[in-house]
Amino acid sequence: MPENSEGAAREQRTSRDRNRDRGQNPVEPNLRSKRKSLIASTVGNVLEWYEWSAYAVFAPFIATVMFNASDGVSALLSTLAVFAVGFLMRPLGGIVFGRVADRRGRKFVLVTTMLMMAGGSLVIGLMPTYTTLGAWASLILLLARMTQGFAHGGESATANTYVAEIAPNERRGLWGSIVFVAIFGGSAIAFSVGGVVTSVLSDSEVAQWGWRIPFILGAFLALAALYLRRSMDESDVFAEEKSGAEVRPLPKGQVARAVLLVIMMTSGITAAHYTWTSYVSTYAITQKGMGAGVAYWCSVGAQCVALVTLPLWGRLSDRVGRRPMMITFAVLMSVLQIPLTGVIGAEGWTLLVAASVALTVVAIPGALLSATMSENFPTRVRTQAIGFAYSVSVAVFGGTAPYLNQLFIDLGVARLSSFYIMLLCVFTGVACYLMRETKGIHLKDA
Repeated sequence: MPENSEGAAREQRTSRDRNRDRGQNPVEPNLRSKRKSLIASTVGNVLEWYEWSAYAVFAPFIATVMFNASDGVSALLSTLAVFAVGFLMRPLGGIVFGRVADRRGRKFVLVTTMLMMAGGSLVIGLMPTYTTLGAWASLILLLARMTQGFAHGGESATANTYVAEIAPNERRGLWGSIVFVAIFGGSAIAFSVGGVVTSVLSDSEVAQWGWRIPFILGAFLALAALYLRRSMDESDVFAEEKSGAEVRPLPKGQVARAVLLVIMMTSGITAAHYTWTSYVSTYAITQKGMGAGVAYWCSVGAQCVALVTLPLWGRLSDRVGRRPMMITFAVLMSVLQIPLTGVIGAEGWTLLVAASVALTVVAIPGALLSATMSENFPTRVRTQAIGFAYSVSVAVFGGTAPYLNQLFIDLGVARLSSFYIMLLCVFTGVACYLMRETKGIHLKDA
């Protein structure tokens, strides 16, 4: 048994004993401490998603300085391919850091991945361009994104697990929705920075050096998040699992089935999410002639609209269940994908309306992911199982979505990208139909 796990368990038991000896109710102080931990985890998660999303926001500018600018289409595709490669590192990060989190604790991983993400962001912000180093610049960019992808896989899995484990059983959907609030929040901040940079600076200034600002900013803001994360409590569920309680046999067949269902479940969610957050502004700029600043601010507005709905969806799932809401998303997204894409034109309002509706629909399953995934895996393997299943699905179906969208357009078959998302949403619906309802269960019984 790892020494730090025993220490975490002893520390939490000692604190409860002291409160009981003083005649105090240990529940309220514990709840207050969990809320502080929730805030610390969320702030760090917002910054990590900001650093991750900044690359997609500035993809058109990065393409001109990190690859051969003589072929614009090739440069853009190369930039989006690097985006996809970063996602392909996420399953490895999810497995490695997931195993570490299940052995050494959730807090350790959340601090470590924050450092790695900040380091990768700083490298991108300071690295030389293609003009200076040639292909070496492209290689450095690739390695930085691979490092971030590796860290991001561990961060996503651990954050989903940690928030679900510290949440009250009857409010796990509500608390778990905060994880996706961080995703939308980080992305909205990245697009806001993009809007400010492109509005204040000229196109030539943005292309020359302005695109570096969000990456350098993110690296330094991470220091504040690290300070907050150092004070987080370890998960009670994890501490109890490591405290010497009876060890039940691991239901390997059940875990394998749950992994496959989670991969299917998240396929449509993540493809729709990355299409309507990471790619849609690039589509509006490069295909519809929308100004970059207008596209960024409209994306920010749409994500803010969806962000507000997340706690509502989470709380509703605590009442009606996870499965019916997940299936509702699958149906709505399948029906709306083509009409909403057709709405987008050169005017900013078209992007704002289409993306707001699409992302509000995406927010339905997004609010439930932390709770739903955590409720389907035993504590002993929860983080590594989520890390593998979620990261594989995001890498295969989410990270490739911007690339495939652009590729289908360049091949003259743009409609295929919508059919692709609709098919994956069918997979999501089928997976949710086959999954058991888990709202309100104790995670020790998962």
